[in-house]
Amino acid sequence: MNKLFDPAYYGALCNMVRRAAIAAGDETLNYFDESGVPETMIKADGSPVTLADHAAEEIIIKALADIDESVPVVAEESVAAGRIPDLAGVTRFWLVDPLDGTKGFISGSGEYCVNIALIENGVPALGVIYAPVVGELFAGYGAETALRYMVDDDQEKDIACRRAPRNGLTVMTTRHHGDVDRLNGYLESLKVEKLLKRSSALKFCAIAFGKADLYIRAGETSEWDSAAGHAILLAAGGNVVDQSGHPLTYGHADRGFRNPDFAAASDDVLPMLDGLFFTRAA
Repeated sequence: MNKLFDPAYYGALCNMVRRAAIAAGDETLNYFDESGVPETMIKADGSPVTLADHAAEEIIIKALADIDESVPVVAEESVAAGRIPDLAGVTRFWLVDPLDGTKGFISGSGEYCVNIALIENGVPALGVIYAPVVGELFAGYGAETALRYMVDDDQEKDIACRRAPRNGLTVMTTRHHGDVDRLNGYLESLKVEKLLKRSSALKFCAIAFGKADLYIRAGETSEWDSAAGHAILLAAGGNVVDQSGHPLTYGHADRGFRNPDFAAASDDVLPMLDGLFFTRAA
């Protein structure tokens, strides 16, 4: 059976990726200190990186190679070091952010996570996001399988996006990046009940879990920042679109794996953004 339509295959694969994410995330806890600042370096693009980023990435790359060494891995710190696989003619590859929310990690915040996504034909087919400080993991694959797993009590439950609340939307915003003026411009015409600030890809998870409705990112991000969350949202009843209203696609080495501005929301909320955040071609 074609793997694209085999839930059993993806279920087994998801379990293996979950174990890799948990192992990597738990390794970062060895470097995490709520009262101190871990050893930090600055990359060429001006962003911070710690020893925890590298340690977690090493664990993930080895685990993914053990699953199938023929599938290339595009990982944030490897790319920063110039180790970029040739994706020409490649239909399946992994996108990895070993420690998403490094600034929060450095400041002692628990709002960081491990992101692992499988990309097939430019589309996120499977995603896992693990927040090690709270032991919370989100995963999704296909069109319907999205779940939340709490490591400590071994509890797993299905999750789904909620319908747009009548009293207004809960909008996720970022703590450390983005264009605030542009974001406010997008939100002016929407009925917004509250804004929630979060770091990292956990913003996607809040929408998939039915705790929020919308995340608009006006500012620079990379594909490994969004791919896992995108996969989880797709499975939970949402999507991530650009300003043409098209879902984000992945594997754009020609632009340094950079994303355009995007909006992440439930399928119920996305139509509200037509003519506001995006304009579909006639």
